Amino acid sequence: MFFYHVDGVTCACARELPLPRAQEPAAGAPLVWLYERSPEQSRASFAPCDLRQLSAPVEDVRFLDCSRLESPAPEHPALTAALETQTLRSVNYSHPRWRELLRPEVRRGKKRVNLLAIGDVGSTLLTALVLTGSDAISQIGICDLSEKVTARWEIEMGQVALPWNYDAFPPVRAVGQEELFDCDVFVFIASKGIPPVGSGVRDVRMAQFEANAAIAGFYARKARAAGFRGLYASVSDPVDPLAKTVFLESNRDENGVFDGKGLFPEQIQGFGLGVMNARAAYFAKRDPRFAAFLTEGRSFGPHGEDLVVANSVERYDDALSRELTRLTVEANLEMRALGFKPYVAPALSSGALSLLLTLRGEWHCGSVFLGGVYMGCKNRYTPAGVQTESLALPEPLFGRIRSAADHLAAIV
Repeated sequence: MFFYHVDGVTCACARELPLPRAQEPAAGAPLVWLYERSPEQSRASFAPCDLRQLSAPVEDVRFLDCSRLESPAPEHPALTAALETQTLRSVNYSHPRWRELLRPEVRRGKKRVNLLAIGDVGSTLLTALVLTGSDAISQIGICDLSEKVTARWEIEMGQVALPWNYDAFPPVRAVGQEELFDCDVFVFIASKGIPPVGSGVRDVRMAQFEANAAIAGFYARKARAAGFRGLYASVSDPVDPLAKTVFLESNRDENGVFDGKGLFPEQIQGFGLGVMNARAAYFAKRDPRFAAFLTEGRSFGPHGEDLVVANSVERYDDALSRELTRLTVEANLEMRALGFKPYVAPALSSGALSLLLTLRGEWHCGSVFLGGVYMGCKNRYTPAGVQTESLALPEPLFGRIRSAADHLAAIV
């Protein structure tokens, strides 16, 4: 193992690199592990939860079950100690901007959040952030194609207050297109062409992809031009393919060639799994056959047909899990059959609540970049980077997750 001193940071690598050498660090000292993987298929940085993630030649859904990684873990007391103290950060040496990630800019305290599009989902999400986000949010900027809509919600939220405690909630103000990326968190909720209730379209999310991908790509390029360094939250459907679209479009030059000069893949997260997890819990509370989900279950994959719900990880039942998955995926159809658009639960469970958990550094459901796709899983943001949960997954469950990842890869 080789140690280096780069820009004031102690780094380690399994091979010799053309970098200034350093002495072995003391156990417990913060450490950056340099690995080499395709910048188009791997995160630029992350917080490992298992040392086997450091030596894996590729990054894929096996990171959700590290026992499936075939490469042996690098062994050194400094690595083990840094992992245990959560001061171990992994940076992709193959990324053209790897040096920027050695000392990530961490803005502490409350965050500035900007929302794009204040329709049904956006207004519901906004209301929840105002009422429950005062500990994590300093202000909320809102922007919509309609200036009247923006003005309406600035006025509405400005008149939400507690008596004699008028600064209890984060202030809401209208922001222009030129200010959209002057924030810590940009929330993309814009959407076009939602199939109307009664249209007969079963997979409403994928029906929106082509139109919404064009909008997402436009704002991805604006984020690149602005040099945005915050979190880009993809909330519009289909959440996971749109997150991938944002990553690719922000990293292409004027000739359409990938250059890695846009958003880092871990800057983008899809927020769609939260409501699917909540819907699974809804059915688990109503049918004792699924009750194990409430304490032992997990959800993986996209906000759509390839969702994977596990009734239990330790006592996995494939038939029960597939039935619970079906109920969860089709829950929106039941709401549409009643004559309503199913947007309230997604705006709250996937949107506001998941975003607040993210800002607080807590575990939540969201889609992270793994092996070239945005895969929904349990994850959290730490000072060392994004960390994904790793569990011992039974083979039938892992097979479903891998299949979901393959299908996502085929979309974009």
